[in-house]
Amino acid sequence: MADARRKLDIATESGPVGGSLAHDSAAKHVAGEAVYIDDIAAPEGMLHAYLGLSTIAHGRLISLDLASVRAAPGVVAVLTAQDVPGVNDISSTHRHDEPLFATDRILFHGQPLFAVVAETREQARHAATLAEADYAEDAPVIDIAAARAAGGALVTDPLKLERGDVAEALAASPRRLKGSMAIGGQEHFYLESQIALAVPGEDEDMHVFVSTQHPSEVQHMVSAVLGVGSHAVTIEVRRMGGGFGGKETQANLFACVAAVAARGLKRPVKLRPDRDDDMAITGKRHDFVCDYEIGFDEDGRIHAVDATYAARCGWNADLSGPVTDRALFHMDNCYFYPAVRARSEPLFTNTCSNTAFRGFGGPQGMVGAERFIEEVAYATGLDPLEVRKRNFYGEPGRDVTPYHQTVEDNIAGHVIAELERRCDYQARRAAIREANAKSAIIKRGIALTPVKFGISFTATWFNQAGALVHVYTDGTVALNHGGTEMGQGLYIKVAQVVAQAFGIGLEQVKITATTTGKVPNTSATAASSGSDLNGMAALDACETIKKRLTEFAAKHWQERPEDIAFLQGRVRIGTREIAFRELVQAAHIARIQLSATGFYATPKIHWDRKAGRGHPFYYFAYGAAAAEVAIDTLTGEYKVERVDILHDCGQSLNPAIDKGQIEGGFVQGMGWLTTEELVWDEKGRLSTHAPSTYKIPVASDRPRIFNVELLENAPNREPTIHRSKAVGEPPLMLAISVLHALSDAVASVGDYRVCPRLDAPATPERVLDAVERVRAGVAS
Repeated sequence: MADARRKLDIATESGPVGGSLAHDSAAKHVAGEAVYIDDIAAPEGMLHAYLGLSTIAHGRLISLDLASVRAAPGVVAVLTAQDVPGVNDISSTHRHDEPLFATDRILFHGQPLFAVVAETREQARHAATLAEADYAEDAPVIDIAAARAAGGALVTDPLKLERGDVAEALAASPRRLKGSMAIGGQEHFYLESQIALAVPGEDEDMHVFVSTQHPSEVQHMVSAVLGVGSHAVTIEVRRMGGGFGGKETQANLFACVAAVAARGLKRPVKLRPDRDDDMAITGKRHDFVCDYEIGFDEDGRIHAVDATYAARCGWNADLSGPVTDRALFHMDNCYFYPAVRARSEPLFTNTCSNTAFRGFGGPQGMVGAERFIEEVAYATGLDPLEVRKRNFYGEPGRDVTPYHQTVEDNIAGHVIAELERRCDYQARRAAIREANAKSAIIKRGIALTPVKFGISFTATWFNQAGALVHVYTDGTVALNHGGTEMGQGLYIKVAQVVAQAFGIGLEQVKITATTTGKVPNTSATAASSGSDLNGMAALDACETIKKRLTEFAAKHWQERPEDIAFLQGRVRIGTREIAFRELVQAAHIARIQLSATGFYATPKIHWDRKAGRGHPFYYFAYGAAAAEVAIDTLTGEYKVERVDILHDCGQSLNPAIDKGQIEGGFVQGMGWLTTEELVWDEKGRLSTHAPSTYKIPVASDRPRIFNVELLENAPNREPTIHRSKAVGEPPLMLAISVLHALSDAVASVGDYRVCPRLDAPATPERVLDAVERVRAGVAS
């Protein structure tokens, strides 16, 4: 690994690393040729499963009559908890609070009660509606306010971060204010729904093709429900049609049901829910309420922050513990609070169990941080951007986070200043204010907000990866690693790393499907760490093979090892140069092993949750966005007119892929903060369970002018893979600029004297309500 690290900064101009190369499946995507799980040719004898769901959100299951289900045309079997050969639990935590099938207590509307298996999907889907269930129904706890009113039951242990004497700092602050902000949740809306295809093998073997970000966890869950060892279960995924965190734990249910059915019937079984059922069953981004008190002075400098982040977590723990933890980790964003206390409140509700979503709680924490800045700006009459600058992390004494990690790589000020100059922020802000003074109905707004996002799993043990590399005698290479491809470009990036290491063309590297049968004990492809972890693991495997080849070449051609170099398209051995294939063939004849595993574990990181202290993040990724909007003060409708982004990818592995991630992440974040609203009725039924009622951004919603640039000459100060930085999650939070631009436009109706306190999502209804509140506030 030491040898690999010494080579991290080497990237020749002609090598694939750093090149803007197309996604490995791009052509197949647009041609409809990319094979997803539902496209796999049906194995002989394949059956279809479908889930029968509860029709209440809270109560007890008194009886379940499945006679009509069993008698329906095409039905082969009906499965309940009694048919699970192993344990009836698929919880991803030690709490064991997620039964595969409910047996007594009903905790959310849409909880699986049984599965029906039939010859066709339509037969199974129809039969699942024929069950007759009798319930003793109780009133459900739907939202955060109701959960608090009911006593505030928690799904997991809360976290507290604290630094300094908050009470004393608040008391000594020249000014203080209190507030509360509602931050909405979000549906993942992956294009490919949840799906699993289980194929039984001989003995107790089970091969499951499943759309998942976490093959090893699915492997463990399937082995548990089947009552077999993990070695009997193989999980495979070539690609997902989107994940965004929604397939980190949520795929467990579908894989396990398909596997239980396949095991019992000894036939392949596929399970794919309709979009409506997928949305009703699976967890979302957590919605939060952030209650805060801030101490500050007339210069806009924050002295103290005391904040509580309460989350609607749903009916079981799932990942709510680490999600609410990460919300607190990012409640500072780029800002130093001299005294700070932050507490999480992971609340139980009778709704689907909320889960991972791009940013993993960080976006909600960061939205709260930017509200703190906005409150201080309006209270002091300062430009919010100026307040941001005055509170940035800085020199020693102003460089320690609420979780006691020193910020060692702070470039937030540089990124902000550079974007401010490039987008001409100050002149545009002045022009917008002048235009607003002359326009009675259409008001414009502008905001420039930063992002500082910590990179690493906060569960330290997840920060590891494995890879397997085979070199064949014709000079081609097969690559496998534990990362999963969900459209983000991980496979092509790691392939670039391997091609660069051997000095071969990208066409000589074969990307193979992620499978637990090749690389075991993998971590989820999440936390933006896919390239960091798997790229380094693959490089480690390459360096092992190169070391063997170097030692062989030195002996075979009587040269010194230091005179042997792998160049692009050739290998230099002393004064001679030969093709990589020629070297490999000679090594094979000499019985040199041409296959290797690789491994990587992120250094430096540690975290003591009980103490609330540690170094949980290897480094930070930075970025900034300036958004300009126009609102109609009569209707609350708005348009995003222009967005300028400057984002820090370190030394980008693939600028084209990274720009795509930035653009997509921004638009997804914009949807979360504007149009995407989740609504449950008083019975606990999800009302927004289809694209007809849940509004994700469409092409016409993109900013009219959309400028995206990567920060140049900014390699990662840590020895990551080729000094690159993670880019999966951080860009989503750049969309906070849109929320604050809308707030700026709303504030103009009150001559910028009242903080609009615009909650998210800022739907047209909420924008209109804020306009009326600001007008009323000024009038009073």
